[in-house]
Amino acid sequence: MSLNALTRQSSPMERAKWADRGQLLQVGPAEEQMARCFGASRLGSVELSSHDLSFWVQMRGGSWVEAKEGRFYLRTGDWIAFAKDSMPLIQPDQDGICIGLTIAEDALRAMGRFSDFGLYVGRGRLRPEQAREVARMWYRASRNMDKDGRTTRIQAPLRSMLLFLEEMQSEYRTRLGLCPGASLGRKRQVFERMQRASLYLEGHCHRIVRISELAERTRFSTWYFSKLFHKLYGESPLAASARMRLDHAANLLASTVMTIGEVGASSGFDNSCSFARSFRARFGMTASEYRAARRDAELILQRRRIGAAKDAGASRDSLRYARKNVIRNSGIRLAGA
Repeated sequence: MSLNALTRQSSPMERAKWADRGQLLQVGPAEEQMARCFGASRLGSVELSSHDLSFWVQMRGGSWVEAKEGRFYLRTGDWIAFAKDSMPLIQPDQDGICIGLTIAEDALRAMGRFSDFGLYVGRGRLRPEQAREVARMWYRASRNMDKDGRTTRIQAPLRSMLLFLEEMQSEYRTRLGLCPGASLGRKRQVFERMQRASLYLEGHCHRIVRISELAERTRFSTWYFSKLFHKLYGESPLAASARMRLDHAANLLASTVMTIGEVGASSGFDNSCSFARSFRARFGMTASEYRAARRDAELILQRRRIGAAKDAGASRDSLRYARKNVIRNSGIRLAGA
């Protein structure tokens, strides 16, 4: 879905839910509303202070997100879900589009009356066709909400979108079944705590997070937390932290002009030697080799896109924008720097 379609502003209600070109949209609590749709584009910001579960999908470009769980960067196709007290702040970059949905507790209970419906804190990626479907559903749900001026019941477009989001989190069902608890409600409570701990690890991948810090956040003992974490995620909290910090370092290498030493320090490594060893063990190459390989691959991909755009008869403005991306990624200034 295009930027014009997503940011169409035909009514005051539609203008109130979208932040574009440096605008700040502050979203507070709302009474008797099952869900609300919001979006941000081109350096606009959405600051959420309502106590609702929120779900965000990056449609184009990238976005910085800050919440109680930490700081995150979303790339095209990424999704992230926050708990009701996370209070996220979302800001897309100059070319970014991010759409979001807040879901009230009443909506989750209403959906649960007919099935074991559940949405959880977490983060993942969508295939391009899934992202397009989310955008279509978001737009239909938004238009339906505007038509009534309220959302005191689960309308068909909203129900369809919530079921689609639940299916996107289908991998969580197995983990939920591994959680201790005599009832489904207790299992969900435990799983929610563990998911927030995992998200907290990723949101603080610029430093080493102690196991005791994570255990305290979940209100479990250190021993119990470590055992349950390994059971749910197949690795220890320390291993997960190291993996996330190295992935963070790889993203910095690909998207900034920071030196190798600066990347290591920004990923929680005390010295360059330990960073070099850990990076090579995970990716099979040095940090310098990784940066060069990613840069070359990106340039090849963008040149192919320019060629395809020419063949499709793209406008001059579109071709000029694509060429600017190639220049930014040529080593003079990497994208995202």
